[in-house]
Amino acid sequence: MMGLLRKRILRASLVASVAIATGACAAFDRAGAADSIASTAQLRAARVASGGFSLLSYSRISDPASPITVYIEGDGLAWRTRTEVSIDPTPTDPIGLRLAVADRGSNVLYLARPCQYPPAGGDPRCNAAYWTDRRFAEEVVVAMNAAIDGFAPRGVRLVGYSGGGAVAVLVAARRTDVIDIRTVAGNLDHATLNRHHGVTPQRGSLNPVDVAARLARVPQLHLVGGRDSIVVPLVAESYVRRAGSGDCIEIRRIENATHGDGWIEPWQRIATAPIQCRAGGSAR
Repeated sequence: MMGLLRKRILRASLVASVAIATGACAAFDRAGAADSIASTAQLRAARVASGGFSLLSYSRISDPASPITVYIEGDGLAWRTRTEVSIDPTPTDPIGLRLAVADRGSNVLYLARPCQYPPAGGDPRCNAAYWTDRRFAEEVVVAMNAAIDGFAPRGVRLVGYSGGGAVAVLVAARRTDVIDIRTVAGNLDHATLNRHHGVTPQRGSLNPVDVAARLARVPQLHLVGGRDSIVVPLVAESYVRRAGSGDCIEIRRIENATHGDGWIEPWQRIATAPIQCRAGGSAR
């Protein structure tokens, strides 16, 4: 009898634990978590109205006369499953923000992507197209570029994680003040990536590979993960081929990195290291 009672108590405890854990996941405050991460590096939150979107930014501008390093977030929680679109693309773990926090430079700006971290009451322009087929659409790039202009930069260093790497490259092609570009697991050719995975093409999106040649003389560093099965290295390789010259572009492999892990420690060494064109190349 006592043995049966103990089993019932154990079973009840396990059920309660699962219920608590499930409730905790459901109630996870992604915006609050981002605030906590940003606060560790004195990054201050602000809303930026740009192109009809309300973008979340975090910034630390200590020397307004110097260039700004702009970090652009990845795609976030775009899909709940392979076939089910998320109702909120806010990242559960904002790797782009963590990279910004690891950067101890004087001027750091982080920009979430359109529709991530929506304001109270929502963002009227947002619908699922902006985190699926149109995540790199013309209006998205225009909005992100204008948001950067709002900080009146004296030169820009662009950094993008995952899909944020695509946005960083597309933004760079519209600017004349870009000092260099760094991407981390960057989606630099979504057509190649989608063919590789056998998924639907993003016909509503611009493709960074199409501006690769225009940026061939801008110093660039593209980090690929040796264990990344999502944005595989052939994507960066396709981008470099389309650039036509690799004199100013480096692909660097981080052996133990997956798509979401293994980036922060090496980034602490890479974030402020200069990128230079090799002999024969020249900065734009």
